[in-house]
Amino acid sequence: MRTKVTTSISLLFLLIGFVSAFNACKSKEKKTEPVEIQKVVYPSDVIPFMDKWQILLGDGTRSDSLINYQKKGFFYVEKEVETNWVVYKTPNSGITSPNSSNTRTELGEKRRWIPEEGGKLTGTLKVNHVSTTGDATARSSYSVVVGQIHSDEGHENEPLKIYYKKFPGHEKGSVFWNYEINTEGNNDGRWDFSTSVWGHDFSVLGTSPNSYPEESSDGITLGEEFSYEVNVYNGVMSLTFTSEGHETKRFTKNLLKSDFAKASAIPKQVVDWYASKRRVGVERDSAYAGELQFFKQGAYNQANGKSTKSETYNGDIAKQYENGSYAEVWFKDGSLGPGTRPNEE
Repeated sequence: MRTKVTTSISLLFLLIGFVSAFNACKSKEKKTEPVEIQKVVYPSDVIPFMDKWQILLGDGTRSDSLINYQKKGFFYVEKEVETNWVVYKTPNSGITSPNSSNTRTELGEKRRWIPEEGGKLTGTLKVNHVSTTGDATARSSYSVVVGQIHSDEGHENEPLKIYYKKFPGHEKGSVFWNYEINTEGNNDGRWDFSTSVWGHDFSVLGTSPNSYPEESSDGITLGEEFSYEVNVYNGVMSLTFTSEGHETKRFTKNLLKSDFAKASAIPKQVVDWYASKRRVGVERDSAYAGELQFFKQGAYNQANGKSTKSETYNGDIAKQYENGSYAEVWFKDGSLGPGTRPNEE
């Protein structure tokens, strides 16, 4: 009898030992499992040219150090499927730069260059949102500028602004570019000439604040990718626009010799829009020759509560974001460097 009890006790201890050893092994396995740490992805990880830029955000925040920099709600990264995108988002009303009524979350190039020296900017992007409110008779309503050349001398005008614009109720929006003259004399005669890429140009408007023109058949939808290249070489600006399913468009504009130095050369598009409103000037013969320039890229929202009568919710950014009063542009690629001879591209 004593032998059976002893045997049973021994078996019990063996079983307890086995269970303890098994649990210890399982515990060790759990402890050695790697813990996945979510790495923060910054805009500078996606488009590594950020060291060449400074930024102004839609809430007035400025930074000239963009490596490992982001600000949620304005400048950050979103991953879509396997692609990281840099998001530029800005309300209709926020804190603007001193000479503008429009808010922006936009990069500004640190370097300055003259057209004779040149430079090149590229971007691959999609516009995900433009303001849903505005005045259809105001040219800047429902639009955002996604790339610029800006002068840093003289009148500080803009030889290039690349726009995306979509009227409410339309499926397709328009991509177009504007050239602003470097006005001879007083800058109160300055004006923009607009050229269509896909869809309408700047001059196509509604007949009343709430009526919209006919939708273009060859436009670009929200969320549809397109690319641009701005190449200034020996004073000539070459523009190339590409998008899958759309015709590639190319344009050139001399920045050293004006096309608009005489009143007789002013385009009808310009006369029709400006003549009844104010003086229409001419451009200096040498255009932007010898004048310091710099590139800009991002989301320069053209909707505001003043000229376009867009809804601003008294500047409350959260309410604007909730109710469609903002612009949002996503870039997945871009480059910045010296201009190149066009046939070497």
